[in-house]
Amino acid sequence: MTKINLLPWREEARELQRKAFLSKLVASAVGGFALVVIWVLLAQNQLDNQNSRNSYLQSNIADMDKKVAEISQLKSKKQEMLSRMKVIQDLQGNRSEIVKIFDELVRAVPDGTYLDSLEFNSKTIKVSGYSESNNLISSLMRNLDSSHKYVNSNLTKVQHDSRLGEQGSVFDLQVEIESPAVVVEGNTVQ
Repeated sequence: MTKINLLPWREEARELQRKAFLSKLVASAVGGFALVVIWVLLAQNQLDNQNSRNSYLQSNIADMDKKVAEISQLKSKKQEMLSRMKVIQDLQGNRSEIVKIFDELVRAVPDGTYLDSLEFNSKTIKVSGYSESNNLISSLMRNLDSSHKYVNSNLTKVQHDSRLGEQGSVFDLQVEIESPAVVVEGNTVQ
């Protein structure tokens, strides 16, 4: 029989297989690296896209916050204007009340009684004056209680004073205003 040496062929086949394996390994590594690079680029692109959307939303939110602040300022200004309009309407509607209050006071004062000063506090009028007699002061109080504008007259002080005669008196009187009226607080009319 002839001797055939198959060793170089086997070594060549092994060398070819090893080169094929290494080339496949390198190709796989390059392909894997390319996939990783592509994945990183896609992820970075999506991240950049999301960041741009976030910045767009944040800028629009800031604009909306400014608009909301302006709207709240406008609402507060509107409320101020409405309250001012209400005060003006109340003043316009009640401006004749002070005239009616003084008219009722003039009608209630009997002859022989003289008013020295008036002081308005909230819904109370403090009256100071002189009278020829105590009966005229009582008549003044009855007239005030029977009027349409005044209730609860209260005599706080009566003292003898001879300016208007032997029975003359000086008095202080408080009376409440019944109907709503425009009253200037703290002002004294003399």
